[in-house]
Amino acid sequence: MPQAAQQAAGKGGFACAKLPGEVDDKPRLEAGRQSSAQRCRVLRARKKAGNGVARATIIGTMQRAAVANLSPAGRADLARQIKRWGSELGFQQVGIADADLSAAEARLLDWLGRGFHGEMDYMARHGADRARPGTLVPGTVRVIAARMNYWPAQVRDSETVLNDGARAFISRYATGRDYHAVMRKRLQRLADRISDCVEGFRYRAFTDSAPVMEVELAGKAGLGWRGKHTLLLNREAGSYFFLGEIYTDLALPVDGPRDDHCGSCQKCLDVCPTRAIVAPYQLDARRCISYLTIEHKSAIPEALRPLIGNRVYGCDDCQLVCPWNRFAAPSAEPDFAVRSGLDDTTLIELFGWTEGQFQDRLAGSAIRRIGYLRWLRNLAVGLGNAPTSRDVVEALGARADYASALVREHVAWALARHDKR
Repeated sequence: MPQAAQQAAGKGGFACAKLPGEVDDKPRLEAGRQSSAQRCRVLRARKKAGNGVARATIIGTMQRAAVANLSPAGRADLARQIKRWGSELGFQQVGIADADLSAAEARLLDWLGRGFHGEMDYMARHGADRARPGTLVPGTVRVIAARMNYWPAQVRDSETVLNDGARAFISRYATGRDYHAVMRKRLQRLADRISDCVEGFRYRAFTDSAPVMEVELAGKAGLGWRGKHTLLLNREAGSYFFLGEIYTDLALPVDGPRDDHCGSCQKCLDVCPTRAIVAPYQLDARRCISYLTIEHKSAIPEALRPLIGNRVYGCDDCQLVCPWNRFAAPSAEPDFAVRSGLDDTTLIELFGWTEGQFQDRLAGSAIRRIGYLRWLRNLAVGLGNAPTSRDVVEALGARADYASALVREHVAWALARHDKR
């Protein structure tokens, strides 16, 4: 599953945003005074007017009277404003959760103990810290969770590509611009708006980065429920969305979790090509095609290679079959539009890219993160599963003596597959 990128100044603590230079005749965030909406309009108007009031980032101890003086009604008003701002910034939903993940900690440690994380050593390295937001960012009491749709508005039908063994299937979240950059900037803009209104607002923002239990937090914030495939599901949006979080010490009112609506359905378990979903709500990443083609750095286990088919970056099978994705809406974000024809390209064409072409054509793409060698490794597996043809065998043969042992081994396996046919 996709993970990376954080925003925030300072190490191990909050980025503290403050409006400096205020004197008694300037708006103060006091209980019983203006509503947060009114206050924010005043502050934004002052900034637009160029009166010199600017935002500064300050690390360390600071005066937090403005935050402390927010009344319960003021905090509730601010929470409503945050959700409205999120919508204005392109998030389809924003919710607020408390920071108590103790119920999830035992499940996480059991999952790690069973080795289901594979080569993702960073998950075991941080261990229980994932379930303790206050350890990751001291002082955290609330998490603002947001989701953003990613399904491209114009994209080749997934089933059509998957059923054509000569073509390369790339998970649809990765066919556009790298979501880390998009989400990070939007979360920062949301945090900036809060900072405009709350003196002493302290936060750190994450999107698929650091040891954060995104699905658990999003579920507690009311954005959906954990599906049997372990992804977050929403009745109005399915699962085709990214998640991001803002950790803060501002005690905002929280939203309640949603009910589980998977019922007796187990289509995601049945469709998984490698049987990576070993039980409802349990994923063995070592068998997951998304893990094998993205996170896994070494040779792909031979027994799993034929099951991967033409999936060269990620796998959407468990989402494609989910009934709730009938309600998923395409993204209106230009950044998530398909780039470089990645939704409908042949395995041979992609395998023929030079390293320079890989870097140029995937600039700004999440795919670039796996590097050229793993890209060739994945494509060699796809070509090994492709229908036998002279073009396929020639393409593989051209890299039979490739400098990388990782690539050579997968090419040899693919060629042997065709020799046996």
